[in-house]
Amino acid sequence: MPRALPHSVLFCCDHNAVRSPMAEGLMKKLYGTDVYVQSAGVRNDLEIDGFAIAVCDEVGVELSRHRSRSFEEMKQWGDDLSSFDLVVALSPASQRQALEMTRHYHMDVEYWPILDPTGLGHMRDEKLDAYRQTRDQIAGRIRMRFGPPTAEEAG
Repeated sequence: MPRALPHSVLFCCDHNAVRSPMAEGLMKKLYGTDVYVQSAGVRNDLEIDGFAIAVCDEVGVELSRHRSRSFEEMKQWGDDLSSFDLVVALSPASQRQALEMTRHYHMDVEYWPILDPTGLGHMRDEKLDAYRQTRDQIAGRIRMRFGPPTAEEAG
């Protein structure tokens, strides 16, 4: 059952290169400016993944300008974790990091076990199918958690 739309959401995963940027982009497309959305990774050691860009482009979500960032860089750039209403961890490592970093704040951390498509498939079409599965899994969880889209372009 959908719950009220929070004012701000942080999506996180391991590298901020596939799952969390997809979630950030999808959330922005579906809910527009109704919610402030950012994403981060435990580490920032990878650039945005080309397959993630491609499958999100298929549904009108632009990720090519996304710049990966870590939790540490977030703090350095002035995005305080305590300012988010909700942190959604998309990997076990990011869940542990989020719980550790938010233990002194009154905020919700949710864990959504989302498929990591990076090692799946050998041929381009197989890889794209794995990334589409991840994209669709994220979109489904977002809709289930936050309810019907509110942004005009969501239709």
